[in-house]
Amino acid sequence: MTGRPLTRMAIVGAGPGGLFLASLVRRQLPDVSVTVFERNQRADAFGFGVVFSDATLRAIDEADPVLRDALRAHGRHWDRIDVWSDGQRHSFSGNGMAAIHRRVLLQELQGAADLSGADVRFGTEAPGLVELQRDYDLVVGADGTNSSIRQQLEAQVAASGATLGHRVDTAEAKFIWFGTKHLFPGLTFVHKVSEHGNFAVHGYPISDDLSTFIVETDEATWRSAGMDAFDVTQPPGASDDATQAYLEKLFAEETGEAVLVANNSRWGNFRTRRTAHWFHGKVAMLGDAVHTAHFSVGSGTKMAMEDAVVLAEAVVETHRGQDLDAALAGYQQVRSQAVGKIHAAAIPSLSWWEHFGFYQRQLDPLTFAFHFFSRSIDIDRIARRDPALVREVRDAWHERHGAPALQSALELPSADGPLRLHRNLRLERQAAPGQVRISDTDGTGLLVPLVRAPSDEEAVDAATASLPTSGVVLIEGDNALARGRLAEEARLGRGLVAIVTGPDITDEVAETLVLSGRADAVAR
Repeated sequence: MTGRPLTRMAIVGAGPGGLFLASLVRRQLPDVSVTVFERNQRADAFGFGVVFSDATLRAIDEADPVLRDALRAHGRHWDRIDVWSDGQRHSFSGNGMAAIHRRVLLQELQGAADLSGADVRFGTEAPGLVELQRDYDLVVGADGTNSSIRQQLEAQVAASGATLGHRVDTAEAKFIWFGTKHLFPGLTFVHKVSEHGNFAVHGYPISDDLSTFIVETDEATWRSAGMDAFDVTQPPGASDDATQAYLEKLFAEETGEAVLVANNSRWGNFRTRRTAHWFHGKVAMLGDAVHTAHFSVGSGTKMAMEDAVVLAEAVVETHRGQDLDAALAGYQQVRSQAVGKIHAAAIPSLSWWEHFGFYQRQLDPLTFAFHFFSRSIDIDRIARRDPALVREVRDAWHERHGAPALQSALELPSADGPLRLHRNLRLERQAAPGQVRISDTDGTGLLVPLVRAPSDEEAVDAATASLPTSGVVLIEGDNALARGRLAEEARLGRGLVAIVTGPDITDEVAETLVLSGRADAVAR
């Protein structure tokens, strides 16, 4: 379709993204007919809270104040992130966030869609994609991670020998969503060890009487605790009662023995979705249908609503003379860049949650908390938000080692006996295949084995076979995440002295590596 403005538009899915898109289009283009198909009933709402950071709400607020008003009237706001480990709390301030119950947000968005004049049909299965394409100028798949529109479009595109480039990566960690009557003060991570292994809670308030309560664990712990007994093939709605009872008992002290609230609560593995092509012909998609990012860094609701803002602008452009292909290409270009940044931040965060039990067992509570806070940002960026936290971490190191991190001494084993060097070392030269010389400012140094980290974090486990069995190892590599993971396996898993080198290691990165326990020293 080219050169003709849209007059009839269908949206499949009345989640936040679909409803927001319907309202935006109708408000700006009241002559456009917008029909929303939603198979669930108006009152249905799976899940609990959705979180929005203060820094990322501007685009949504500028388009429509419905979210801002809902958060002010019904949501909860906080500035601090707390991490609990071994009974100790450590905090990171300067992280303004707000949360609201998903059900309440949907009610607000439903009301806005009704006022806009959109035809929202609850309890109605959408027609097949072929029929939708025949009857509407634009069809939008806003029907979530298991999108029927995406699946039907993939089949159509495949028939012509093309592809949407849809990819799914499944995490190994298990997670389950509950609510709780216990009100957390803000975003709170509670780490607890049972006889079966490590569990962690992501908790945050979503109203005056309810908090979201997400629990993660590794598969071995999950199986050891017998949580694999629940039949996940049951239809949506049934919740895992045995898990609920187990977690209520495990976290009774932290929640004041508050009961957990179930809502289709069952274990799953997070799936990160990426899609190369967000539209084809007169069909476009938004939100979880084309992209997801781990809930530790990004709200799927926020991303879907931001998609809706830009897609609505694309629809308006067709009424200014732009053809549909060009308008949708502009939509994808703008939003894929923004989503790409979130995916980039989600990679180290998801990796952290895949290994959180290992870190919790190996690190003292303060180092563990700083390790978590610095999983995606360095100490300089943390200090801009919370200088008190950085002072606490630096002071604790100074008290333990007698000097700042990079100036403190590190004892290295050598053939002539223990050698004391500083933790900010010089990388001198390749001495022989698999060896390199490192030295202090006075020239004192030694030869150490050199191991190159893989270019992909998924290959780290295989790369551990290259590590020496004792002593010191220098780990280099261009992929900071894979390099750091290999250094952690060397240092925390095998008791080696792990020194890291790479082209990206600034003073801030170096200090972060040492203070967080990711490396013993750096060489540059």
